[in-house]
Amino acid sequence: MKHILVIHTGGTISMETDAENDTVNIGATNPLTKATEELHKLANLTVKEPLHKPSPHITINDMIKLKALIESECANGDIDGVVITHGTDTMEETAFFLDLTLDTDIPIIMTGAMRSSNESGSDGLYNFMAAIRTAVQEDSKGKGLLVVFNDEIHTAREVTKIHTTNASAFHSVTTGPIGTITNKAIHFHYAPLQQPKIKIIEITKKVGLVKAYAGMDASILNAYSELKYDGIVIEALGQGNLPPSVAEGIKKLLSENIPVVLVSRCFKGVVQDTYSYPGGGGELKKLGVIFCKGLNGQKARLKLLAALMHTSNIEVLRDQYFSN
Repeated sequence: MKHILVIHTGGTISMETDAENDTVNIGATNPLTKATEELHKLANLTVKEPLHKPSPHITINDMIKLKALIESECANGDIDGVVITHGTDTMEETAFFLDLTLDTDIPIIMTGAMRSSNESGSDGLYNFMAAIRTAVQEDSKGKGLLVVFNDEIHTAREVTKIHTTNASAFHSVTTGPIGTITNKAIHFHYAPLQQPKIKIIEITKKVGLVKAYAGMDASILNAYSELKYDGIVIEALGQGNLPPSVAEGIKKLLSENIPVVLVSRCFKGVVQDTYSYPGGGGELKKLGVIFCKGLNGQKARLKLLAALMHTSNIEVLRDQYFSN
């Protein structure tokens, strides 16, 4: 029987509904801790609960804490896989950060729930069991961190939360799920490309995230400059375009050696330097903006945070960390 490290961090999967007030909140204890006792037939489980908080309360330091815990527990080589339960609001960010910074081939699976533990139709225990089943599969090795939700398996790079309440809240919009789960088997459809790892011990940088909109000006970028941020990610329009009035703010940031990373606010497609009009991707690339292909804004921000712990040189960031 395989040895699986279970890490509970909180989230809806560990919460309960208060019927009187029609609200969901954190209880004194995590109901999954007791449920775990019924799951030992699937694997030999070691359970840790370093956090017990809703995912909007998760910080970058919490993510680093989880990374250190996984590395410490797996150091002696007797852990065959890891399952992390987590709130759904920031699940994709924690998943991506761990996938980016953990260098291991063992399966690391993250899951959660859209309905609290005592709610009718609760999906938490089912998703938890599916995650453990995935973690013990030999085929799960070497695929990076995987998110298991509603009988689907997604890569940390591609998955995103697309619905506020639906039990099928997580999708890989561009690629689709890497695998599916039935009551009898785990089925993988393809092997994903692995992203290069970035080694970090701590994060001391500040990176902002801005969403572009029609009529946007440079004022918010100027504010980030005054606040001494170390980098900015912009979710641009379409293929990577911005209103022309934003360009002056970008020039100011770049002149202060504050890197600007561009992604698209669209769910599908990549940014590229197609248009040469003022504010178009062609002009932005000439200014020195870094184009990040295939990541959404919140994931590009985490990647820039990690990369900035190694270098603030914009050309190095572009060529070594954002070239793929």
